[in-house]
Amino acid sequence: MRVFKFGGASVKDPASVQNVARIIRNQCGNGPLVVVISAMGKTTNALEKLCACFMEGQRDGMFRIFEEIKVRHFDIARGLFSDTDDAVFKVLEQSFYQLFYYISEAPGSNYDYEYDRIVSTGEIVSTQIVSHYLRKQGLVNRLYPAQKLIITDAHFRDAQLDWILTERAIKEQILPFLQEKNSGNLPLVLTQGFLGGTPQGFTTTLGREGSDFTAAILAYALNATEIVIWKDVPGLLNADPKIIPQTHLLKNISYQEAIELAYYGATVIHPKTIKPLLSKNIPLKVKSFFYPGEPGSVINDNASHDKEIPSYIFKFNQVLASIFPKDFSFIAEQKMARIFADFAKLGVKINLMQNSAISFSVCFDRDKTKTPALLRQLKKNFNVKYNEDMELITIRHYENVSIDSLVRGREVMMEQKSRTTLQLVVKQAEALVMHAQDSESGPSA
Repeated sequence: MRVFKFGGASVKDPASVQNVARIIRNQCGNGPLVVVISAMGKTTNALEKLCACFMEGQRDGMFRIFEEIKVRHFDIARGLFSDTDDAVFKVLEQSFYQLFYYISEAPGSNYDYEYDRIVSTGEIVSTQIVSHYLRKQGLVNRLYPAQKLIITDAHFRDAQLDWILTERAIKEQILPFLQEKNSGNLPLVLTQGFLGGTPQGFTTTLGREGSDFTAAILAYALNATEIVIWKDVPGLLNADPKIIPQTHLLKNISYQEAIELAYYGATVIHPKTIKPLLSKNIPLKVKSFFYPGEPGSVINDNASHDKEIPSYIFKFNQVLASIFPKDFSFIAEQKMARIFADFAKLGVKINLMQNSAISFSVCFDRDKTKTPALLRQLKKNFNVKYNEDMELITIRHYENVSIDSLVRGREVMMEQKSRTTLQLVVKQAEALVMHAQDSESGPSA
């Protein structure tokens, strides 16, 4: 049994969905298949804007975005189904009506709760379209709501998995279907990536790019032989080709190297994805949906190639903050504990940290709501100076790397080096600001 994951770029339009169907058809002969599907194209970004308008009371903008999202999905469906009476149109109408009804009411005070309820629509309608199209192509499948499989706590927007309840739910619901013998069709399961649900029935999300993690959870619970993530790149690249044109394919890296790259922000692989695969030694392949016959990259227990090629990771829209005690005392353990508590309370991850006698400097992702709240909280007990629009550059295996070509004359605001990793915080280049807004990938590995 294998697990496939298709991201948003792989189902962004009718031709892409047809390509996914071809890949699945060609692979179905190799045993049962569980397929995880993301929202189509940039739907998640659009739903995030809708959510922001909803919370801010901008009803005209909210309904305009809603209509654009709905029209786009119906256009994709019409490109796949010539019969306008096909059941998929009624299903989509119901899903969008539920969202319309929800956003017609006044928002609550919990932004993260509202976010999960609204943004989850992207994965729901995406899987509905794909599931119906596969059936139209003779690929019998069963669509399982991820909220009933991936059981989490109520930490909305970054829900924590309940492994015991999740494994039980997956085995009780999916295993019987995978073991069925019917009409000569090999079992084919579909579900949504990124989504989860609490035992009480509230929808949650696993964090951006969480669909990879969904696939890993399913692979772990079902003892899959492998997991394949289908991307618009030939495999794991050592850098984002939009930033560094001369990239190299990482044909084989170890679980440990993948964990390091994910920790530093390589968004091709979600940070939580590797651990469940490592625990059961399940290989992870990254392949191109444009060239499905190519071998792509593999992550497994082979570490012999980890240091052959340096990897570059770029994180944009960073904040660099320096925190000083108001009484000019040392930054000792007690004060650091208070700082960490503020970050943990507001759910802000520190990407880089460095301390001196009387200051503690941190680099973290800029967030529209969390960053102002964090700065206000820190200023209650400390003096704070900060810079926005910063860029964090991380280089794994940096030996023989030209740093000047990356910095391009910009001032280095912070630098940190270990045996294997170099990190630099620099002012974000104006030419890359638009890329920072739109990019889904940092480095490709």
